[in-house]
Amino acid sequence: MYKHLGYCGVALLLAMVAAIVPATAQPKDPPLAGTPKGKKAPPAAGPDIVGDWTGELTQVGSSNPYKFELALTTRGAAETRYPGLDCMGKLTRVGSSKSYVFFVEVITKGQADKGGRCPDGTITVARQGNDLAVGWFGSIQETTVVAYGTLKKK
Repeated sequence: MYKHLGYCGVALLLAMVAAIVPATAQPKDPPLAGTPKGKKAPPAAGPDIVGDWTGELTQVGSSNPYKFELALTTRGAAETRYPGLDCMGKLTRVGSSKSYVFFVEVITKGQADKGGRCPDGTITVARQGNDLAVGWFGSIQETTVVAYGTLKKK
């Protein structure tokens, strides 16, 4: 009788192994269409925005626009200036599409959290013929702030 149980145990063990091996030996799911293999795909080029730009931004809820300057180099360096607010910032490009370029802005002079008037934020730009449309979004003292404007090349 023990011999018979031994055969049953071996048969059960073989059945379990046979069920496990095909499940683990299956190939991995193929990558999604459009997924680059190996290297990352290069970012979308976006519109031509290189240059020194100047204009005014209007903050939603305010009737007093403020001066705004944007400098964008061919090497990707970008900086903002708010002359009337005594603020400056550095931009990091975080993405682009065919029509837009997206930046994160970190204020380097006049930071709101250090007694200044300017909070960090995000900036989206889009080329409009010879002009540059700008949208700014940020938060200060738990209040959402949105500003927008059109810049001209210096």
